[in-house]
Amino acid sequence: MLQTTLPSQPGIGVQFWRLTKPRVVSLIVFTAVIGMLLATPGLPPLATVAYATAGIALVAGAAAAFNCLVEQKVDAVMARTRARPTVVGTISPAQIVMMAGGVGGLGLAILWHAVNPLTMWLTLGTFVGYAIVYTVLLKPNTPQNIVIGGASGAMPPVLGWAAISGDVTFQPLLLFLIIFAWTPPHFWALALYRRKEYAKAGIPMLPVTHGEEYTRLHLLLYTLLMVATTLLPFATHMAGWFYLGAAVILDAVFLGYAIAIWRRYSDALARKTFAYSIFYLAMLFAALMVDHYLPLSRA
Repeated sequence: MLQTTLPSQPGIGVQFWRLTKPRVVSLIVFTAVIGMLLATPGLPPLATVAYATAGIALVAGAAAAFNCLVEQKVDAVMARTRARPTVVGTISPAQIVMMAGGVGGLGLAILWHAVNPLTMWLTLGTFVGYAIVYTVLLKPNTPQNIVIGGASGAMPPVLGWAAISGDVTFQPLLLFLIIFAWTPPHFWALALYRRKEYAKAGIPMLPVTHGEEYTRLHLLLYTLLMVATTLLPFATHMAGWFYLGAAVILDAVFLGYAIAIWRRYSDALARKTFAYSIFYLAMLFAALMVDHYLPLSRA
């Protein structure tokens, strides 16, 4: 008699790790670390950087897991998310809540005791902004979900800055504005080539509620706004010539993609734009870091 052997499932820990969206969290942590480096003329205390990085990463991972828990039905109809453990049922909601609560609580405790209370409160506010305000209230109810909800995603460099300096000045707010302006074109590129899936899931993304042509135009307009915000660090003497040169090059490529989407859209072009947008943000913040440690850049 033949027996069918079902493939073994990974442990609960591995499944929870997948729900924390490690690739997304890595970009969050990267921009937070850049905020830490920019907050002081020299190198920040390595212990503080380590504790702040760990705390922010843990809370971000917990928020991502909570997002997956809330969006089980939506993820089930999206090609890129239908294999998540929450969809296939290999991890229970109770397990996710307990693990997310433990991981997030540990992250907040680290920030409170090893960094400073301001960073903890800002990180908690970011968690609430993403996991509750964006996921529960905005995403299923308004096509402006990405625009408004982008505020929580733009917070990491502010968190990093606060971890080292203990306050929030105009410089980290400029970094916040850059990510805030970057978020709509980044996500609308994704929404354009996933528009049928979003429509099937009942999510009111802009291409679903206002159409492809309207979204393409607004992707271009927000890209122009983003380009303007990336010049602010140089205009305010926060960054120097090296950063300006890198920003101009990166902006030119992004703007080229946005114009091409506006004029001759294709799903393939939208996919390339989405992929480039991730590279763009990482390289822009890397340029800020390099510029920070190049005194001749401001000469």
